[in-house]
Amino acid sequence: MHELNIRRTDDGTGWLLELTGDWVLRRGDHRVDDLLQALKSKVTPDETLIFVDADIGCWNSALVVLIRRVSEYAKAHRLHVDVSRLPQGAQQLLALAESQSNAANRPNQTTYQPTFAERIGNSVLASWENILVSFSFIGALISAVGKLCVGKAEIRAKDVYDCMHDAGPAAFGIVALISILIGMILAFVGAVQLQQFGASIFVASLVALGMAREMGAMMTAIIMAGRTGASYAAQLGSMQVNEEIDALTTMGLRPIEFLVLPRFIALLIMLPLLTVFSMALGILGGALVSQLMLDISFTQFVEQMTTTVPLRHFAIGLLKSVLFALVIAVAGCMNGINCGRNAMAVGQATTRSVVSAIVFIIVVDAIVTITTTLIGI
Repeated sequence: MHELNIRRTDDGTGWLLELTGDWVLRRGDHRVDDLLQALKSKVTPDETLIFVDADIGCWNSALVVLIRRVSEYAKAHRLHVDVSRLPQGAQQLLALAESQSNAANRPNQTTYQPTFAERIGNSVLASWENILVSFSFIGALISAVGKLCVGKAEIRAKDVYDCMHDAGPAAFGIVALISILIGMILAFVGAVQLQQFGASIFVASLVALGMAREMGAMMTAIIMAGRTGASYAAQLGSMQVNEEIDALTTMGLRPIEFLVLPRFIALLIMLPLLTVFSMALGILGGALVSQLMLDISFTQFVEQMTTTVPLRHFAIGLLKSVLFALVIAVAGCMNGINCGRNAMAVGQATTRSVVSAIVFIIVVDAIVTITTTLIGI
């Protein structure tokens, strides 16, 4: 057991807190709140509280906690605390606790701020590292595709089927809705302008050409980048966080072949098919607006479209869809498989995959459009 007695000093300028017994951690055998209540009823501001080792036996952090609580009370009520009469070990532990507390409460004024040149250098180094990671991933993916062509890739048909279902039929609803609305918007905008020149019939040519060369492939790719590409990044990123990819590597499986290749194949097959549906549904939406606003029958719309829009424009749209599929698959899988190992990193990888996919979709579309225009296709 232990005791703490409070009595006046001989000169009447403070209070002696005499500690006796064993001060160790036991449930309910040291009542700090009772002590603070007793001090509140006795002491007045500017007095000194002196801890005295009357006959302390064993002690541990219970003694330190008691003195720290009393010191905090004294600081709040303009009192002074003297621990010079306690055991040397207790004084050292109290000094360490006080220094740690002050360091935690002290504002950090030594944060290093990199210079402008250093920030540029760090950005260049980070960009170069990202380029190296990208080339490494693309090289590994090309190697996996080569093994697939010779029948040596570690891949399951069921994984390919599941990824194809997710990237195809599961995405058809949103692609169909957006495509019909895009076709209707193109027809509406064209109708407003062409009616002024008595050339309303050319709405069919406008809608068909727009959906075939640009809008069908691009809108489908953007939808899939936000839907399927982000899903790939999140799935692979979560597997990286849970160390499932490390487990596959330990078992002798190559993550690029086992995880990335099925998603790559599925998107490469399904995105062109979705683009064909997008083109058809966009043209259907344009035909609907033409019939309602311009009194152009469906037969007239189709005849005008087939006369003025050659099939090569649809072929260019399909070529773009294949390139867009490559971009989305690489962006989603690369950011997912190179994800960090925490929850925040998964979100960052998902964001990077969507942003990079959309940016490169626009870049690829511009390159193909300019190239086909220059060569007269």
